Amino acid sequence: MAAAAAALSFTPFPKNSQSLLLSRRTAARFPSPFVGPLNPTVVPKYLSRVSGIVSLPKAFSSTDLLGFQENALDFLRASPATWNSSIASNLLIFTIGSPLLFAGLSELGIGSAFLLGVLTWRAFEAPGFLLVATYFVVGTAVTKLKMAQKESLGVAEKRMGRRGPGSVIGSSAAACACALLSIYNIGGSAYSEIWRLAFVASFCTKLSDTVSSEIGKAYGTTTYLVTTLKVVPRGTEGAVSVEGTFAGLLASILLAALGYFMGEVDASQIAICVLASQLANLGESFIGALFQEKAGFQWLNNDAVNVLNISIGSILAVLMQLLILKGCH
Repeated sequence: MAAAAAALSFTPFPKNSQSLLLSRRTAARFPSPFVGPLNPTVVPKYLSRVSGIVSLPKAFSSTDLLGFQENALDFLRASPATWNSSIASNLLIFTIGSPLLFAGLSELGIGSAFLLGVLTWRAFEAPGFLLVATYFVVGTAVTKLKMAQKESLGVAEKRMGRRGPGSVIGSSAAACACALLSIYNIGGSAYSEIWRLAFVASFCTKLSDTVSSEIGKAYGTTTYLVTTLKVVPRGTEGAVSVEGTFAGLLASILLAALGYFMGEVDASQIAICVLASQLANLGESFIGALFQEKAGFQWLNNDAVNVLNISIGSILAVLMQLLILKGCH
């Protein structure tokens, strides 16, 4: 029986076994704290048969448990990410962060956000996911500001600021498209950084839009209709305020800077993301003032305008980058 127990114990492969090491993705310019060297130890998928009898070990040693923990972490940190590691990582993060998620999203909104999270992790790994998480946390925080005042004015988000699937999809459609283009390597390696830039620009655009709108509704002293510059009530479609505009610009700069520190964009692309986001938000204000839910445009609701907004931000960022690359050659 002692021999059987020894045969059934978990025995990690030698740590110098280079054949088990997964290659690191070389495209990242800045090391991520979430992605470290992979531990080559593995847990066997089956137990050896001894004398035709299979029996499970009665207890795991501390070494066995430590090895299992290390391998679980290696699975979550797999680089390049796989669909399995992306799903597992999101399940873990969504479980831990469920109180915050329920504060900012409806149940269906959480389901939509999970799909976004899986796509993001699969395409851009933990740094890209952290960028999206930052957008969600900051966006939720500003949406909750002065909620009672916003409700009294009739300009608050529905469900006490808990956004539904339409809002999630409208805010992330361009990012999901960029993730899919990256995952399936559309355009080859020459375009891999372009899709990454467009992804960051889309969330810089959306965060700037959310912050400017919510800060304007909460603290804007005077709001102006962008087409005529006439003073209009807070929350009017196409209206802007000095306070909201400044806050939105700052939010875009901070998120683009985070993208730089996480290795998603380089220093020059910070300026591209910020400029593209502000031009897109200005365009969105004109679309809101001229067309949103007007006669013949009843389909153009807030979610549809969001899709247009972030798409414009992403496309502008791509065009700017391509012009810069063309100028360099």
